[in-house]
Amino acid sequence: MSHTVAADTRPLLWLVDKPAGPTSHDVVAQMRRGLPRSVKVGHAGTLDPFATGLMVVLSGRATRVAEHMSGLDKGYLATIRTGFTSATGDPEGPVTPDGAPAPAAEIAAVLPALSGRQTQRVPAFSAVRVDGERLYARARRGEDVDAPVREVVIHRLSLVDDLGEGRAVIAVRCSKGTYIRSLAEDIGRALGVGAYCEALRRTEVGALSVADALPVEDSLRAGGRDPREGLGHLPEVSVDESGAADVAHGRAVGGDAQGTCLIVSAGILLAVGEGDGEGHIRPRVVLAPAGQAGRGAV
Repeated sequence: MSHTVAADTRPLLWLVDKPAGPTSHDVVAQMRRGLPRSVKVGHAGTLDPFATGLMVVLSGRATRVAEHMSGLDKGYLATIRTGFTSATGDPEGPVTPDGAPAPAAEIAAVLPALSGRQTQRVPAFSAVRVDGERLYARARRGEDVDAPVREVVIHRLSLVDDLGEGRAVIAVRCSKGTYIRSLAEDIGRALGVGAYCEALRRTEVGALSVADALPVEDSLRAGGRDPREGLGHLPEVSVDESGAADVAHGRAVGGDAQGTCLIVSAGILLAVGEGDGEGHIRPRVVLAPAGQAGRGAV
């Protein structure tokens, strides 16, 4: 039975350690059952059902800042199995033999060439929509799928463990939109054999770490976190009590900022704003409603 966080409607961030099996939607639904019925719940980036690790869940008005976290770089530990291909690029398969399994030394040798800025084709079995329909729906019907190509950046890519028999664990730090399943297949192509992602664990979202994440039930018991923990890449501008009231009503305030920034007062996050670089900051996403700004709303 879900633990309920009584009457906690504040904008909060939750670091959830997702197990293999449930979808990201399932995790959000479980969190929703543990929070007051009126509280909105969302997340800042999906994980495939077979994947485990860090999911950033947001509740209350914090759901409004998901876009400012979903674009952050991600970190993963991926188990790559060579000598086999998977129709889905992951353990769901079907999985078929394809070439001789590659030793870890050979896997490590091809990784440098797969780092950096590159184009990547979205997997046919993905939730990306083309002409209004999910790609996986077409793929499951056996239709030819013209998957879109995206530009991604692999910031870091290294071998961290040799599991033997053509299986190795690699560490990846990459940009938003990178498919590790596609990267696994690219590794196989570079080796001249089949390869797929056998297991995947997300370890980082921006500066957030899975080391601080908990399973849903434990996370609910521990309580939510300040949304600023997931927004540390944005500059902060402080305002006084009068400015806090203006922000709560959506009015512009003075401040030296260019572009997206956080508006805080007395250490409390009031809003995500947009500075014009000329001394004016307009609130774009208000987290502290009128009457709560300056009174510990977050």
